[in-house]
Amino acid sequence: MNPVLFNRKRTVRTTITIAALIVIAFIVLLLSMNTGFTKMSPLEVLRTLFGGGTPRDELILFEFRLPRIVIALLVGTGLAIAGAILQGVSRNALADPGILGINSGAGLAVVLFVVTNPMRESASPMFMPFLALVGGFAAAAIIYLMAYKKDKGISSSRLVLSGIALAAGINALMIVLTLQLDPNEFNFIATWQAGSIWGSSWKFVLALLPWIVILLPAALWKARQLNVFSLGDDTATGLGSYLNKQRLLLLIIAVALSASCVAVSGGIGFIGLLGPHIARRLVGPRYEHVIPVSALIGAVLLLIADMVGRTLMENAEIPAGVMVAIIGGPYFLYLLARSRT
Repeated sequence: MNPVLFNRKRTVRTTITIAALIVIAFIVLLLSMNTGFTKMSPLEVLRTLFGGGTPRDELILFEFRLPRIVIALLVGTGLAIAGAILQGVSRNALADPGILGINSGAGLAVVLFVVTNPMRESASPMFMPFLALVGGFAAAAIIYLMAYKKDKGISSSRLVLSGIALAAGINALMIVLTLQLDPNEFNFIATWQAGSIWGSSWKFVLALLPWIVILLPAALWKARQLNVFSLGDDTATGLGSYLNKQRLLLLIIAVALSASCVAVSGGIGFIGLLGPHIARRLVGPRYEHVIPVSALIGAVLLLIADMVGRTLMENAEIPAGVMVAIIGGPYFLYLLARSRT
């Protein structure tokens, strides 16, 4: 087939896919606004959105549901893009911020701050992503050193195994911490580890939004570089790519995205694994197509997980991270088994 015609068809397919995902996201958003512990009919939601609702309806919709919905969309977007970048840089289909331990490192920094700072209630939410960034970069540096081999560079298999080991170690440390905490602090760590969207207010939306707005275009700008990485290090170097410099820059973008999301959502895993995999099946391997489609898939997946978790049980809430893990865990095992063949 003519390459120009093939690329044109791929672009059209991507455009249709993005449009369909936007429609799906809008439908799920409307359904999510109608669901929760307090029932609101679709008519009540629409009336409240246009300023005709009761004070009670306005409080429920604008102060409780909408901030949480927006955060779910932003976090799903950020984690999926981070996963796509990590998979491209490492050339490993199993790479994901949660599996590699980056989310655990970022979360540990946030948890340590919350449980050791007596003034945590007055701390600005804007500070949380920067704190998570320190933990995320520390975890990424440890994983990089563990996966690096002299004369061979980064081994993708060692990268994944090192990340899994580090995440297990950090989670064990959190368990030790919980043994020394009072009930309120224990509940916070348990909530974070389960992947509940705990920062569900407009101030947390404002804390996360700038990171997504800045880093999403940066990821799209580097999409062509990810395409080059997929050809292998030797080919990438032959094409004039500054390999280590570009890899470091892309890792910084991925860690910043995942860490800022963890700061308001807790330890949600597998979004960065599922989003890019589904995107590649829909639009092919080129990252200028994979990144935006991954972002939309991640947003829809997390919003659905949060909505189902809030409504599945009548008197209890299942964290969104648990709902995602129900799907992502078996899929990860499937990919792991397939990678050994």
